[in-house]
Amino acid sequence: MITYDLKGRTALVTGGASGIGLATAELLAASGCKVAINHLADDPRGPEQVGRLRGLGRDVIGAPGNVGDAADCVRMVERAVAELGRLDYLVNNAGTPGTRTVIRPDEFDRLTEELWNTVLQVNLLGVFRCTKAAAPALRAARGAVVNVASIAGLDSPGSSMAYGATKAGVISLTKNLARGLAPEVRVNAVAPGAVDSSWMVEWTEERRRASAEKALLKRRCRPEDLAEVMVFLLAGAAMVTGQTVVVDGGLTLESR
Repeated sequence: MITYDLKGRTALVTGGASGIGLATAELLAASGCKVAINHLADDPRGPEQVGRLRGLGRDVIGAPGNVGDAADCVRMVERAVAELGRLDYLVNNAGTPGTRTVIRPDEFDRLTEELWNTVLQVNLLGVFRCTKAAAPALRAARGAVVNVASIAGLDSPGSSMAYGATKAGVISLTKNLARGLAPEVRVNAVAPGAVDSSWMVEWTEERRRASAEKALLKRRCRPEDLAEVMVFLLAGAAMVTGQTVVVDGGLTLESR
């Protein structure tokens, strides 16, 4: 695991209680960064992970709040920034598929208004809300933002067309946030492929094996694979902004 010297730096990671968010929070904290880990207020994994990382000597705090709720999102970000004292890095990782099973593109009846509203509020508007609320602190620190998109926003159907549409929106939003926050703040995104992590969609073992076989590197991504790229985009990559880096082991290349 590659670490950086991030002593004196701070970060807010949304959806940081598990999966990609947790792996990113862990790598940032291991590099000396003080990290606010956002999680839903009723998710016990948040306090558990904060306690575990503190036990390892990491400088982390909890930041409960729902990025899908406009008022709660702004409150969470402002409180986290106040507790951190400044904000160098923002990781917009929180997301939801809005469904526990894959919805094929032809299954229109399953694409309800409720599902669309849920994924839009969390996956797309949540990214904008968090970045807008954090913008003054990020500008002051000349910081960086990384958004989590998905190959579903590019060439993959993903869990549903609604989910894919929100992730395509994140890719577009990343470019415009980079324009809007330049030159003080860099904004980039990562587009994960098939990732072995806790996720609400119930993938079959057959589908998991198939996604590994289709990838050029013949395995699925781990959360740590994404964290490594995300921390590089935050702490390094000084001349990279407005870009989306695909991290999928060559899955989308082989699918074409």
